[in-house]
Amino acid sequence: MAVKGNLIVGQSGGCTAVINSSLVGVVQTALKSPAVGEVYGMLHGVEGLFRSEVVDLRAEPDGVWEEIKKTPSAALGSNRYKLSDDDIDRALQILRSLDVRYFIYIGGNDSADTAHRIALAAQAANYELYAVAVPKTIDNDLPYTDHSPGYGSIARFISTVTQEIGLDTEAMRRVDPVKILEVMGRDAGWVAASSILGKVRETDAPHLIYVPERPLVREKFLEDVENCYRKYGYVLVVVAETVRDENGNHIARVDPVFSQDAFGHKYISGTAAYLADLVSRDLGLRARYDKPGTIQRMSMAMASQVDLEEAYMVGRYAVEEVTKGTTNRMVTIERISNDPYMSKPGLVELEKIANQQKLLPEEYISPEGNFVTKAFVEYAMPLIGGSAVSFPRLQGKRIALKTI
Repeated sequence: MAVKGNLIVGQSGGCTAVINSSLVGVVQTALKSPAVGEVYGMLHGVEGLFRSEVVDLRAEPDGVWEEIKKTPSAALGSNRYKLSDDDIDRALQILRSLDVRYFIYIGGNDSADTAHRIALAAQAANYELYAVAVPKTIDNDLPYTDHSPGYGSIARFISTVTQEIGLDTEAMRRVDPVKILEVMGRDAGWVAASSILGKVRETDAPHLIYVPERPLVREKFLEDVENCYRKYGYVLVVVAETVRDENGNHIARVDPVFSQDAFGHKYISGTAAYLADLVSRDLGLRARYDKPGTIQRMSMAMASQVDLEEAYMVGRYAVEEVTKGTTNRMVTIERISNDPYMSKPGLVELEKIANQQKLLPEEYISPEGNFVTKAFVEYAMPLIGGSAVSFPRLQGKRIALKTI
């Protein structure tokens, strides 16, 4: 045990279906730990510290935590607040005043940076405070971890809606034969790639997948769509929202009003709309597009059981480690086996994580750059908590009609 003191926890970044499971893992473990006194929660992350929005989590009724574990979004509220140098000193003063010795922050790349800076500031001030980050990102772009909590659930969502949208497009192919599905994922293609997980037959959606790791060349894109249309009679294209052309420019536009967040991440909009218009105009094929929006990252109806359990695991492990004196680390997930699927928690230095990004490896992308490989399916399938959703087809045995 490092030192007895109070623990504070916060949630940051985009909300997911399982970030609350991590929170519950933290809180339930902290409540039982002899090293922990009070258990505090920051409302809306570190921003809550500066607004005196800190709550007593020991005061919550015992039964609420099992329900919160199955609740989407972020129970403490989230934020995208970037700490300034002045903020760091102020945050440390507030943490001292609360006798906080254990700081746990649940979030992605930018949240890891926040925890890293808090840990360094405490060390420089000779204040005995231990900081650990708990991973969370649907983008699955955190390095040094096999995958991130949140990814398994969005992968299950995207693979399911791809099949549903594909069936709709196939049924309406004499009216709208082309559909573009735009998905999240920042500058990594993990989310777009997951659309393949429900595909059983060659004719099933998706037919084309475009990820940010490869440029989308307009002429080649149109050729791909036309070839699939001739082969299958309809086309379902999945595209990451941040794909770029061969010159490195975003296919879509940067939002003119809200161009970027506090960490410099650009807000992109209109990728699918642009591509649908391109298909309609240049190929003469009526094309429509779908963009699920924020529901894709926090749909509890589509949550992966594996994802929920691992999210809890990393929250629990963070408390176990931080109360031993571990600091300036992020919890990771290490894959033990695929069949049966098993994993365990680990640790990595925060300086290796903060503001870094893990892209889709080359071996997961098809040579043509318009699909993903079997190796990706083997990697991702266990994370969605069982087989992906797929649907049956009618045999469609035709009868001969008499000529009238």
